[in-house]
Amino acid sequence: MMTAMLRIHLILFLLPAISVTVFSQNSSDAKESYMLYGDTSRTGTPFSKDPHVISFGGRYLMYYSIQAYGDKNNPVKGWGIGIAESRDLVNWRKTGEITPVADYETQGICAPCARVVNGKVHLFYQTYGNGRNDAICHAWSSDGINFTRNTTNPVFRPDGNWNCGRAIDAEVIMFKGRYYLYYATRDPEYIIQMQGVATAEGDTDFSRSAWVNLSTDGPILKPELPWEKDCIEGASVIEYKGKLYMFYAGAYNNAPQQVGVAVSSDGKNWKRLSESPFLPNGKPGEWNSSESGHPHIFKDNNNRTWLFFQGNNDNGKTWFISNVEVLWNKKGPYLSER
Repeated sequence: MMTAMLRIHLILFLLPAISVTVFSQNSSDAKESYMLYGDTSRTGTPFSKDPHVISFGGRYLMYYSIQAYGDKNNPVKGWGIGIAESRDLVNWRKTGEITPVADYETQGICAPCARVVNGKVHLFYQTYGNGRNDAICHAWSSDGINFTRNTTNPVFRPDGNWNCGRAIDAEVIMFKGRYYLYYATRDPEYIIQMQGVATAEGDTDFSRSAWVNLSTDGPILKPELPWEKDCIEGASVIEYKGKLYMFYAGAYNNAPQQVGVAVSSDGKNWKRLSESPFLPNGKPGEWNSSESGHPHIFKDNNNRTWLFFQGNNDNGKTWFISNVEVLWNKKGPYLSER
């Protein structure tokens, strides 16, 4: 695996964005391959974070965070959102970017969540670099590439004295006829990252007035386990047999951040499935030894479930996106072997 990783880095520095198919070094016949994607278009260094995947227009689209350009003279300022497409969820090609254009996006935008509603892609994303003032925004698109901003942006910030008023890492899902917006926020001291939830009617236009914060008295999930340290963020939610399963990131980046799972019957009250990470960081020498974080759970066109996540092995100097298949039984989700 280490030899393969050295080859990957050499390739990635030559191309603006590339998806690398890595063959398993543990199998003599090397039949199995998996996704490893890094976007080098802005700085020459692979940097792709916060993945979110949809099926739209006959292909898969992946939205992800990209850092600011290394060239300070570049007219495009701040973080942005990259767009890549794939036919097989393994090989990806970059097809576009969403860059800051509005006054409230001056420092950048990132952490996308995309949902297809009535033939359009609805994108929920956060402003970047504003500390306590970062908030959730909304835009929509007919082609998945070019987006129109919601005129009421930012559309959501939380109230309640348990948080600092910040909202990041949006996740939106329809459940029992309503939309649920999951968000991460910090405590008033700006130390502990926690999860909250808001809701809107099923026929909403996702504008600011549509959202009602359900987490007025406290978070729906906060760090309690040793491996979660001071942070729970990056929630991604999927419905399975009438229940919601939340895949979340525990601990801040490279602490290491790892993925946990919780379950809910109503979208507000959550219970962890285990006290251990569902997806831990990799072993020393592996590509994700510093982190397996910011998950996205996705069901493909063949009804298979995939967990996308970000990782690196150099404490955040580079960032890659990969995925692993998730299987289900009576107890809930579990990871396939690869």
